[in-house]
Amino acid sequence: MYKKGKSRIVAVIPAYNEENTIENTINALKKISLIDDIVVVDDGSSDNTWNIINEMNVQAIRLNENHGKGYAIKEALKKIDFNYLVLVDGDLGETSSEIEKLIYPVIENVVDVSIAKFPQPKKKGGFGFVKKLARYGVYKYTGTKINTSLSGQRVYNKKVIDNMCYIPDRFGVEVAMTVETLRMGYTVGEIDVNMSHRETGRSIRDFTHRGKQFLDIFVTLIKLKFKG
Repeated sequence: MYKKGKSRIVAVIPAYNEENTIENTINALKKISLIDDIVVVDDGSSDNTWNIINEMNVQAIRLNENHGKGYAIKEALKKIDFNYLVLVDGDLGETSSEIEKLIYPVIENVVDVSIAKFPQPKKKGGFGFVKKLARYGVYKYTGTKINTSLSGQRVYNKKVIDNMCYIPDRFGVEVAMTVETLRMGYTVGEIDVNMSHRETGRSIRDFTHRGKQFLDIFVTLIKLKFKG
């Protein structure tokens, strides 16, 4: 049972070049009384992200170069003491306050892990093949259909993290953590939220980003095959 003061809830934000949104993301999290500490990992940003977080009264960790989201999360895990881990992307802005909806099901032992389910995007963008690959991979390895396997907004009971043996460094992190969670027999809840974040469009740059994401997830799924 969750008891304020005895169980620590720590939010971790891996951030890379999020100077336009990171301040609002952090400020919205600070308004959630359940969260005891906020840790922001600057994953080698080349913009003003580090200067912003370094002035915001949060635990700030700086990486000298960009290693990837999963790597940033693992660096934070080395330095924090927690009972419940809250993962939040840096581009949510004020809508990061919606993470509170994910905290309750976990601290009340309804599920072991909760994942944010975003509303449908207002405009069509991005490339669905990445999401399809992620959903297929999770189902293939676990037999469970999860629609939010790419969502980075999550809350974990500490026991899940403690027993997790594979967290990749880059874009495959959410898929790997989802597969690991389900393989161990822990329960996952997908929670509807009113969050919004930067959407991927159809430019050459966005296509390149999706291509890298697809490749990382594909490699992650291959590695998971031999770790199962």
